Amino acid sequence: MTVKDSGVNSPMDTKTQTETSFSSNRGAFAVPEHRHEAATIREALSVLNDSNSTGGGVQLRNVCKTFGGKAKALDGFNLDIKPGEMVVLLGRSGCGKTTALRALAGLEDIDSGQILVGGHDVTSVPVNKRDMAMVFQAYSLFPHMTALQNVEFGLEIRGISKKERRSKAGEMLELVGLSDQSNKYTSQMSGGQQQRVALARSLAISPRVLLLDEPLSALDAKVRVSLREEIRRIQLETGTTTLFVTHDQEEALAVADRIGVMNDGRIEQIDAPRNLYQRPKTEFVATFIGLTNRLPGILQANAGEALVLGQRVPLVPGSVSGSDGDSVTVLARPETLGVSLMQEVESVGQLQGKRDDSSAGALATVVAIHFLGAIVRVEARMQGNESGRRRPDDVGQDQTITIQVPSGDLPRGLARGSIVSIVPKAIPALAVA
Repeated sequence: MTVKDSGVNSPMDTKTQTETSFSSNRGAFAVPEHRHEAATIREALSVLNDSNSTGGGVQLRNVCKTFGGKAKALDGFNLDIKPGEMVVLLGRSGCGKTTALRALAGLEDIDSGQILVGGHDVTSVPVNKRDMAMVFQAYSLFPHMTALQNVEFGLEIRGISKKERRSKAGEMLELVGLSDQSNKYTSQMSGGQQQRVALARSLAISPRVLLLDEPLSALDAKVRVSLREEIRRIQLETGTTTLFVTHDQEEALAVADRIGVMNDGRIEQIDAPRNLYQRPKTEFVATFIGLTNRLPGILQANAGEALVLGQRVPLVPGSVSGSDGDSVTVLARPETLGVSLMQEVESVGQLQGKRDDSSAGALATVVAIHFLGAIVRVEARMQGNESGRRRPDDVGQDQTITIQVPSGDLPRGLARGSIVSIVPKAIPALAVA
């Protein structure tokens, strides 16, 4: 039997099938016949078929996957998703995030490791028996069907009566805000509406786990923001355990309970969005999420602080080891730096000659101002200490620093060419050796 759909999006009852092919806009894939001990599979299926339990917990333990015998897509990958939680895997292309999602779905066989749902091993369970639903960036909808018929499809395959499936499909369309579009063909809908239909179809079967593979990447910016908020609202309402894969940092920060930042087939750090952004544990995470300035610093207070631009700055606990006086690099977010306009002078050198070199802050020349609505991003070029007296934490010659301030806090009169003083705020920063 061939079903023109995304496979996991519409689980099928295939008691007599040994191989089922599925196709989507991303190409066709096949579900191979699994020949494993029947008792093990029956035990897992008995758990997965318990329709009274949505939002099952998920564990991937030491999962490895190699392509072509060389390239390691997953290298000892570990992930624990709590029941009802939305976890986002975030990373650059090729980091392994989509491979991890496909392995959980059963679309990729793993070389080693274990996959559990609700505490039961499903590593050997066929894709169409894992009781999961998947939404791709390509919507994989039937253009010859109405929105209602598309949402009904998975229920029909499961043998649900027409009356019951129509009622359930109607509820799902109402949940995604498309009840008034139920009789429209999907080819008549916008991209955002089509993705809502795909989401409704996935949720109609009450999956234990919802998998979202960059579902918003094909949409324009405004629709992406609106739909990501809808996805989060619906996920919270239904309590469905969800794994969301994206390369969009803002998207991840906006919807996740926790974010796992991936690098070279492993999760570098997983934490709540705020903790991940404000207290990164590694240099990779700090530089991957958001913007950072690399500033020279001198360790103080038993590595609990660093002297940065003449100001004592607290450090993220355990981020670096060393002795007081050791040189380190401090990764400072643009919003953790304060900027103030200095008096009118012709050069930074003139002003430095009038300042006490022990003063906190560094002098710089504004080279660019970017108005971004609620915030303003200022780029300022450091010119080194031209007075001939150097502090151990002086910024290097010609380094450009980025500062970010709320639009209402921008110093009046600030313009390109202005001389400014940059002072770090007392906000914990990551230090690296």
